[in-house]
Amino acid sequence: MSYTGKDFYNRELSWIEFNKRVLSEAEGVDNPLLEKLKFLAIVSSNFDEFFKVRVAGLKAQEESNLELRDIAGLLPKEQLSLMKKEVIKVIEKQYKLYPEIMSKIKIEGNINIKNYSELMGKELRFIENYYNETLFPILTPMAIDTFRPFPHLNSGAINLILNVKEKDGVSFAIVEIPRVVNRLIKLPGGNNFILLEEVIKNNLNKLFNGYEILDIGYFRITRDEDLGIEENSEAEDLLSEIEKEVKNRKWGNPVRVEYIKGVSKKSLEFLKEQIELEEESFYAVLGPLDLTFLWGIVDVEGVDNLKFPKNVPKYYKEFSGENIFKVLSKKNILLRHPFESFEHVTEMVKVSSQDPKVLAIKQTLYRVSGDSPIIKYLKKAAENGKQVTVLVELKARFDEERNVRWARELEEAGCHVIYGLSGLKTHAKCLLIIRKEDDGIKRYIHLGTGNYNDSTAKLYVDYSFFTKDEEMGIDASYLFNKLTGFSKIDDWKKLIVAPTHLRYNLYKFIDREIENVSKGGIGKIIIKVNGLTDQGIIEKLYDASKAGVEIVLIVRGACCLKSNIEGLSENIKVYSLVGRFLEHDRIYYFENNGDEELYLGSADCMTRNLDGRVETIFPLENKDDRKKVTQLLKDILKDNVKLRIQNKNGSYSLISNKSKKAELKFNYQEYYREKVNE
Repeated sequence: MSYTGKDFYNRELSWIEFNKRVLSEAEGVDNPLLEKLKFLAIVSSNFDEFFKVRVAGLKAQEESNLELRDIAGLLPKEQLSLMKKEVIKVIEKQYKLYPEIMSKIKIEGNINIKNYSELMGKELRFIENYYNETLFPILTPMAIDTFRPFPHLNSGAINLILNVKEKDGVSFAIVEIPRVVNRLIKLPGGNNFILLEEVIKNNLNKLFNGYEILDIGYFRITRDEDLGIEENSEAEDLLSEIEKEVKNRKWGNPVRVEYIKGVSKKSLEFLKEQIELEEESFYAVLGPLDLTFLWGIVDVEGVDNLKFPKNVPKYYKEFSGENIFKVLSKKNILLRHPFESFEHVTEMVKVSSQDPKVLAIKQTLYRVSGDSPIIKYLKKAAENGKQVTVLVELKARFDEERNVRWARELEEAGCHVIYGLSGLKTHAKCLLIIRKEDDGIKRYIHLGTGNYNDSTAKLYVDYSFFTKDEEMGIDASYLFNKLTGFSKIDDWKKLIVAPTHLRYNLYKFIDREIENVSKGGIGKIIIKVNGLTDQGIIEKLYDASKAGVEIVLIVRGACCLKSNIEGLSENIKVYSLVGRFLEHDRIYYFENNGDEELYLGSADCMTRNLDGRVETIFPLENKDDRKKVTQLLKDILKDNVKLRIQNKNGSYSLISNKSKKAELKFNYQEYYREKVNE
């Protein structure tokens, strides 16, 4: 069937809608005050990445006069114009909520971010000493005149722009707020803070001694930070290329300038002229720039009443130590993080690094934490004589520098480190343990929906699947052989792997549901992903809807599919859940006329995942495992606190606002958190 642009939502506008849902959590009555600050900070962080990558890409297309239309039929210029309007709406709401929340926190938690004028006594003395001893030596006033041109300013740094009176007139000057010291300064006694830029602004007379400062404004530049890597056949070349490109990030073209309202017209015109950005790339805010500093307020101790109840992941003692191998010899294990402990994944690597029966460990790493215990145990395994092969994805966006460092450390420890296939990111989550036992060589496998990152595993909702399944073990070996060598084996037994097979199989599964319904059978599809933007998959789902297949989509972020449109998608419902924890797992369920099939994995329904990455999804064949996941899906759809449904205009409404029933509140994430601690 033929579809046109009007049948799809623009990806960027849909992503902004997602951030509206995140922001709405900052005003949700069910969320404690300090937790609301998290959502304000997340929105700022999300928009930074959005401009660095997505907006930068569209600007490059526009400047190159490429008339490429998106899935919704929009040109780059049209997308940028529509996006600006929606971004402004989000920013205005964000900065309306910020002072409201902080004023309540000041009253209920005695936590305050002070202005310089509020400082008295020991607080003022502390800040004066801090400025004189620490800040003054590292600050650099940059005058701008004929001999001193406009400086290169770092992406993301906050800057002060000044009009300074001289004998011959007025000159401009810039002071960059240093990022080598904490932006949020804790004042002595209690939980009072002051921002670094507030301290510097109020001591500028010491930097510009003898000059009159006429006005001061704040601004911040965001640059294009998407790396353009030319991949080479030699891994060492790629490693060097990544290192070089990371250093070059600071030279990317400006794509956005944020400024605090109050900057003089003269200064603003000067910035536009010097930075060479059009009016539509300037964004005014009414409050501090870059609200990610709020994470420092969230971490304040002694105010548990203003935070979510602590999450204590369930740890299974019977599935620990060498018992891991004994347990997996009898049954598979399916865990859901962060409700069940990620330590079991870490411990599997730790035990394998020490077990004399383990011969080899193979693992993919996409994003890991800054102090990763898994890296430590992989290094220890190599030192203990194990054959250790690690695929480190150097092109994991904004984690490139960290991954280069890990790659070098692993190599130095004796691990065999590879960097994936040319032209493809490796996003699959796979750990393979080869163990020599009395009855021969055995493979133990961990497959996941999330990264091998012990930090994010406390915040992201993901599945971990442990098994000794022989055919999955063979597939895992095939996967690593393809990644490390020249294997052309595509005779997969159970794993479905992108980019060679995943799209084809998803099409096949959807067509099967259509065929079953056409023959009078049962047809139902449930897909839970982070993004649904691939045109081919969406068109297949439209075909299925028209054929009468019931389709339920739970999409956390961008969704280009239009639901509940007569003649197009009346059998499709799209939901989104934004809560305390980040929904990150990917689930694919197919009714298959009563013989249900269910897959978990690393892949979203996005073109990059289906065609440009190495991804895996794997079947849950055990009835109890499938029951556990299908019950989870039912519980998500029962949620009447955080679950939202897509409207016909692409916005989302809370289910609780749609329901006319007086129901008991059911928050699925809190239900699972409490359930594991019963």
